[in-house]
Amino acid sequence: MTGMANTVFSSRAHIVGGDNTADHAPKAPVEEALTTVLANDWINDEYKHLVVTASPKSLAARPGQFFHWLCPSPDEGDLWLRRPQSIYRVDRERERLEFLYKCVGRGTNGAATLKPDDKFNMVGPLGVGFSLQPDWKDVIVLGRGVGLATLAPISQMIAENNVSATVILSARSPELAMSGDLFEKAGADVVTVTDTDGTSAVENVESIIEDRVAHGRADAFFTCGSNRLFMLMKRLGTKHGIPGQVAMEQIMACGLGPCYVCVRTFVIGGEKTLKRVCIDGPVFDMQEAMGW
Repeated sequence: MTGMANTVFSSRAHIVGGDNTADHAPKAPVEEALTTVLANDWINDEYKHLVVTASPKSLAARPGQFFHWLCPSPDEGDLWLRRPQSIYRVDRERERLEFLYKCVGRGTNGAATLKPDDKFNMVGPLGVGFSLQPDWKDVIVLGRGVGLATLAPISQMIAENNVSATVILSARSPELAMSGDLFEKAGADVVTVTDTDGTSAVENVESIIEDRVAHGRADAFFTCGSNRLFMLMKRLGTKHGIPGQVAMEQIMACGLGPCYVCVRTFVIGGEKTLKRVCIDGPVFDMQEAMGW
């Protein structure tokens, strides 16, 4: 794909571990890669943990970016579109990518059939990821559902930048409150709230955040996975003048921008504007994003 500045955006498929001397676009930030499945295991009744080999470009993926999967079909029908999936962890030392995905449709149920040594085609890394400002030394991360997987690589980002964090994991039940181990290893203060004990109520989550704000432990907000929690953080960000970033969830087709399937409305400078989640995001300024 060629952008407006006539610069190469992607290149021919990269075979991880194979002969790639024919790659004519070494500076392209995105590539189609044929990876090898190393593991694809259930971690609970709804989510699987996929580990694949990674190319050098894939290992440059930032938290919040995603890959577009070419999933095998789970039945006799065909799958015409790829499926976007945010990264869960980048293991640069062992040259691996990890994904935590929920099996909800034909695409992800097709991915669930992958076995070790199977080949898996994916395009990425795609989109705009999370970022840290130099003066952010203590942040709050709030996620729920599949958003917990999207937020997980922030654990690597805060560890690499010596940033403290309060991480609030919201889930229906304790077994679905995932990613806590990654944040704990990064030294974060992890708080789990669930529907089963009533602690996931917005009012309780708000009190937790307000306490951190009162103690000067909230330089920035990060969130994904729940509209009600996103709106809470947006409101508190406005109230206390705290910047924030939100990873938006949206159905996509091409994942590269041209199809405009993933367009959403944002408010910038008081004016409504349209942006593509795949290429302008999926991470956006929290105050510019609107609820869904």
